[in-house]
Amino acid sequence: MLQAEEILLKYWKHDSFRPLQKEIIDSVLDGQDTFALLPTGGGKSICFQVPAMMQEGICLVISPLIALMKDQVANLQKRDIKAIALTGGIHTEEIIDLLDNCQYGNYKFLYLSPERLQSDWILERIKNLPINLIAIDEAHCVSQWGHDFRPAYLKISGLRKFFPKIPFLALTATATPRVIEDIKTELELKDTKLFQQSFARENIAYMVFEVEDKLYRVEQILKKNPQPSIIYVRNRKSCLNMSTQLQSLGFRATYYHGGLSAKEKDKNMQMWMSEQAQVIVATNAFGMGIDKDNVKTVIHTQLPENIENYYQESGRAGRNGGKSFAVLLTNASDGGQTEQQFLSVLPDKKFLKSVYNKLCNYFQIAYGEGLDDSFSFKMNHFCQKYEFSTLKAYNALQFLNQQGIITMSQEFSEKITVQFLIESKEVIRYMSLNPNDEEILLAILRTYPGIYEMKVPFNLPLIAKKSHRSEAQVNVVLEKLKEKEIIEYKSKNNDATILFNEVREDDLTINRVSKYLEKQNQLKKEQLMSVLHYIKENKTCKNRLILDYFGEETNSNCGVCSYCITQKGKITEADSIADKILALLKTAALTSREIQSQIKMDTKDIILALQELLENNYIIIQPNNKYTLKL
Repeated sequence: MLQAEEILLKYWKHDSFRPLQKEIIDSVLDGQDTFALLPTGGGKSICFQVPAMMQEGICLVISPLIALMKDQVANLQKRDIKAIALTGGIHTEEIIDLLDNCQYGNYKFLYLSPERLQSDWILERIKNLPINLIAIDEAHCVSQWGHDFRPAYLKISGLRKFFPKIPFLALTATATPRVIEDIKTELELKDTKLFQQSFARENIAYMVFEVEDKLYRVEQILKKNPQPSIIYVRNRKSCLNMSTQLQSLGFRATYYHGGLSAKEKDKNMQMWMSEQAQVIVATNAFGMGIDKDNVKTVIHTQLPENIENYYQESGRAGRNGGKSFAVLLTNASDGGQTEQQFLSVLPDKKFLKSVYNKLCNYFQIAYGEGLDDSFSFKMNHFCQKYEFSTLKAYNALQFLNQQGIITMSQEFSEKITVQFLIESKEVIRYMSLNPNDEEILLAILRTYPGIYEMKVPFNLPLIAKKSHRSEAQVNVVLEKLKEKEIIEYKSKNNDATILFNEVREDDLTINRVSKYLEKQNQLKKEQLMSVLHYIKENKTCKNRLILDYFGEETNSNCGVCSYCITQKGKITEADSIADKILALLKTAALTSREIQSQIKMDTKDIILALQELLENNYIIIQPNNKYTLKL
């Protein structure tokens, strides 16, 4: 039998393990239940892939992320290692063939979602496989206190009775002490060996800056650090807008979100990976399986939902060990707006019940029927028909998906893309000659500012509503513009698929899962409060705030975060800048950019001086974002 280091060198071309990998592998080979808590980029997959290759039989990998499963299977196959994944959309006959391959074809890895374990016939087939290790990836999903709870994970412990002597390996990048204990309990881990790497990333400087002009600060950061960067935003519209704005400023920028086709995702990703683009603007759909070690800067221009996501996303910086930056840009209104927007779209039991009932009615499913029925689904049409808030309805459907009541594809877009092929002045000329089309065209141009530069996902019901026309009328105009070669217009029939995993039982269904909804909503509120505490707390090292959240104690400050640099900066220089600012403000109220243009000092030092002056009540900031002396 080859040793672990030999396997690592033969298949992964590395001659040494990262911290804790070898210890975890040895624990698994000793037959121990093992818990691996390794941060993003810590090499969790190696911890089950290497020991599985050292033994006869097949490793069962349970993962909630289809994209990650496909990525890992593809990487294993490139190394001539036989691996398959039972992802959604595979017909029963094909699943049978794949499981036959696992049983008789000398396969080494079988990836599947936890929901697959709820199918008795699949479980029966798995029971007969020569399993040598059960790896549970994203193990925090088993905990109701985790940031991504999936009840199907609670079924995993049932594998114990079929494989009593096979070790479980639980893996996650982020877990609080409460979540760690919950994972051990729910997976029924016995005599568990816990291997936990520190959450500290000494080479990352965590920066929080309150700024009035986020785009201007992003521009400065990217100019100062021209290496590969990621900018995270909360939604697809922001993704496209930021990318377009950066391109107009001369940056090589691309973008990535869940509504892009697989081909577009791959193209944009490769542009960034090959450094044809300096920066990729992305939603949280981007990141899983990304292995680029020279990312210098990760910027968040909107508040993340929780510290767990922020830690994972910011942790994509500096994987090569070089100095890097995790920057969170905020302004005075962010906290209140985010809190209001976030809480307003959390579905309660009444709303969840309404969405579920209307969904069944939408597809004409009778009470007691619907099991295994699958339908094409237009999210925007559904929400418009029943007058639901799209985001709130999406959250309700997501919850039903996590509970296993439905299986919902994640690709929400209208599957319509539009791009103008002529210049803006020619579009204006067209409107003057075709006044009947003007209202629709104006609605399009106001909604999609980047439509001249690139193809944009097009929301037909939204444009119809904004232009006070019917969807059919908007379609007629689009077809006419396409025929005249004014736009490039592509359309597909549906934007998602809904599979019903249970028969319709209305109140019985919702009452069974509503307790999880209440816990989830409460947890999300607490997590958002932790994010707000992180940005507002200005008397504590940012690194210590993150470590404290994950239950890790430290007695020293990091020395490089936005708090620490204010403490060790030259007092005389800071005082000098403050004096200059106060002198300027005696003559007029000014924005930070106007102050910088007159003082000609580093923006970072000016911002720090402004923060000090605000905290000490020497100055105030007006509603128009101008600073003035406090009277």
